[in-house]
Amino acid sequence: MLTLEKGRPTDESGREEREIRTYDFLDALNVEYERVDHECAMTMEDCAEIDKVLNAMTCKNLFLCNRQETQFYLLMIPADKVFKTKFLSAQLGVARLSFANENHMLELLDITPGSVSVMGLMNDKEYKVSLVIDRDVLSSEYIGLHPCKNTTSLRIKTDILMEKVIPALKHSPTIVDLPTVIEEE
Repeated sequence: MLTLEKGRPTDESGREEREIRTYDFLDALNVEYERVDHECAMTMEDCAEIDKVLNAMTCKNLFLCNRQETQFYLLMIPADKVFKTKFLSAQLGVARLSFANENHMLELLDITPGSVSVMGLMNDKEYKVSLVIDRDVLSSEYIGLHPCKNTTSLRIKTDILMEKVIPALKHSPTIVDLPTVIEEE
């Protein structure tokens, strides 16, 4: 049974250092958060049961890059939105976007596939990754995210994420409006 707990785990044994760094980062900011531990969540379907416990906006966190792999983007989009690169490319003024490979993900954000989260930006010390947030993500009181590991999910107030956490990450977000329903071409 999944349980929502306040703050970091009391027993951190067996947890990865990148996850512990996330708790250290949030605690240093005096950010309140709740946590649910669960089995590895690799797909949005895996997240459905977790979402019931979190009761928060669930995001797809997509790690993208331009064709030359010189510009990188972390996109936060509601889980139920269909993503088409052409709409985001147009708003960002980038000719062509695609999914970045996991080597770049590990190198730039110190995270692995399935664990992508805005919290990975704390590891982007050279600020090579641009944060992009779909406006609909901001509509919920709470947002759910991984602490750089997909066996735990956190719930943080959206306004605290936007006003305290993201500024501390030193990555100013670009807010975009991606369509909810994709018209047939």
